[in-house]
Amino acid sequence: MMERPLSRQALIVLPIMGATLILAAWQFLVPLAGIPAYIVPTPTTIAGVFANQWPLLISNLWPTLFESIAGFLIGNSVAVLLAIIFAYSRVMQAAYFPVILFFNTIPILALAPIIILIFGLGMLPKIIIAAVICFFPTLVNMIRGLNSATRNEQELLRILSATPWEIFWQLRFPRSLPMLFSSLRIASTTCVIGAIVGEWIGSDKGLGALIIQATFNYRAGQLYAAIVLSSSMAILLFAIVAYIEKKVIDYT
Repeated sequence: MMERPLSRQALIVLPIMGATLILAAWQFLVPLAGIPAYIVPTPTTIAGVFANQWPLLISNLWPTLFESIAGFLIGNSVAVLLAIIFAYSRVMQAAYFPVILFFNTIPILALAPIIILIFGLGMLPKIIIAAVICFFPTLVNMIRGLNSATRNEQELLRILSATPWEIFWQLRFPRSLPMLFSSLRIASTTCVIGAIVGEWIGSDKGLGALIIQATFNYRAGQLYAAIVLSSSMAILLFAIVAYIEKKVIDYT
């Protein structure tokens, strides 16, 4: 028997209820289990950190947010442009895709120190790391999307005197949009991870640097507050991409 789809109200209320129950369990069960507050602080303790240290948190939020957005835009833009080249040139794809695949196999934690050694300790290496972590999934999905238009469909447009540019904009690019936005939704969260990893390795500002400092100084409340703030930023970026996707897909 098929279940009825959830109403819009249920889709809003159920996540709130689920989060509330988890927070309540965290608030009351963690102390009862005897877990020290310096290991796992309660939600009220974390909320107190937000209230008392908001200027510190927000001052470290802006660098990470800038690095994440810049890396997201650069990494995905390069991936889309390269995917178009590969989709139209099998020679280029055969020559360079294996090289890109090789670099993608290098763990980001191993690649990040190399990037920082080359570009220094400023924002640029963090942006590059965020871009690198976004790049490969978008490239692969965009190539698949551009190649999803069948030869019969392309031949039909040619018979109708469509130019290659018109075939691209009217068939191949619109066909690739669902796969592209699937990658962009993933990239909207991984770009934050990339920026934070870069800040872990070499930075004195940003949420990643704050997480490392709080860990080494046993400031658990500050550590969890920074984690919550970075997660909230990633969720916000994801929601923005999902909203843009809905508008673009509805328009096309």
